[in-house]
Amino acid sequence: MLFLPELEEDSVNGYFWYEEKGVGLGEDFLRIFYALSEEIRRNPLIYKTVYKDFRRCCLNVFLMRSIIESKKIKDIVYGLFHCARNPKSLKRSLSIRKQNNL
Repeated sequence: MLFLPELEEDSVNGYFWYEEKGVGLGEDFLRIFYALSEEIRRNPLIYKTVYKDFRRCCLNVFLMRSIIESKKIKDIVYGLFHCARNPKSLKRSLSIRKQNNL
């Protein structure tokens, strides 16, 4: 399992965004994110395929999703994206992140 470097930036941004909404929400966000990261690491194939080899894992309470690409060789977690993002923008971001990390 590979977690791209951009995922760390996404999680830090998510922390600050939720912490602005309410004291302690950022901590809750990170706690759920890290727990879900372990679940992804253990069994990435349980998540629904949403585009080609990409799967989506949702942090439902926080309206965020993690995008995983499942390949025979390894699984890659590309980042955290807010559910309100435009799907075209999300595909563009995934494409850029994939190119940058080949």
